Amino acid sequence: MKLFQSIFGRETRQHYPDSLIEMAIERAIDGTDSRLRLLPGYRKRLRAPVITAIDHVIALVDAIQAPLPARARQHGTEPRLSTVFSSAGDMLEILARDPALTRFLTGSEGTGAGQVTALLMSEPVERNILGLDLVGDQVRRDVPQVTVNFTAHRLLDPTTSESESRRLWKRRAFDHLLTLALNRIAATKIERVDLARQRDLLRRKLKALERGGWSFEPAAEGAQDPAALVAELDAITAQLGALGANQDVLQAHLGIVGELLADAPAQLWAEPIAFVLDPMNIQRAPDDPSARRIEFLELRNAQGRRVVALPLTIVPADLPEREDLVSAASRYLQ
Repeated sequence: MKLFQSIFGRETRQHYPDSLIEMAIERAIDGTDSRLRLLPGYRKRLRAPVITAIDHVIALVDAIQAPLPARARQHGTEPRLSTVFSSAGDMLEILARDPALTRFLTGSEGTGAGQVTALLMSEPVERNILGLDLVGDQVRRDVPQVTVNFTAHRLLDPTTSESESRRLWKRRAFDHLLTLALNRIAATKIERVDLARQRDLLRRKLKALERGGWSFEPAAEGAQDPAALVAELDAITAQLGALGANQDVLQAHLGIVGELLADAPAQLWAEPIAFVLDPMNIQRAPDDPSARRIEFLELRNAQGRRVVALPLTIVPADLPEREDLVSAASRYLQ
């Protein structure tokens, strides 16, 4: 399975070479049920839905704003950075600890990089508290307030080029649609006992694809080795092939893939989201003197998942050095 195959380039909407469409069709099969290749005419049936999905993901990613410089001095002047990260130091620490960025910077492509572009994903969490507030000219205690904190920070697809990062974001968005299709296939009610094994294998495949970065979901820690993922997926594909191919089941699976890709705009989309906050991330009325209206782009999918997406440029030289476990243990034991 070509898990890390290059797909998407400099194409503009509705002007796609046949090679891209063919690669996208084959990726749709690889990402769902590879036995669909046994069906005659599968390419013809998927061509129009795949083009619809390509149109959508290109428009989706092209609408993402230009990256923000994630540097200490920008944290004090850029409201989106100061909203997502509590302080400049906190921002740099979080970025330095990010697994995807660490892997990139220690790999052949990222070694010595002067600047990196990546997509930051984070999740806003509202919390009711009792705090201090100025009411008129008096400070009052235990005033009901709502704070907004951002959690689950993670970087996706770090590269040394914004154009390359955007290409990877398009591939990830397309792949996310495929995981939604595979999830729908795996969730299909099965009454025949002999098909239960097939369903279990498809569910395993879905989990493996998510670990391999085929979605916007958080990846499992330590599960990013490409060779191991490819080997696992190849083994699952072989086991599915050994089960044989029920034509009615495969036709139903192909129908699910085609329907979901044709419905791409309703499966994965972006919406602006705004918060009216003071510098302490406490919600305020729009006319409050301390209020700031801060706008983000939120990615949503048909399963109800929501996550804020913020593209960043990162200067690796700004990041604090990460202490390895051996050094940390030695220092602790001294």
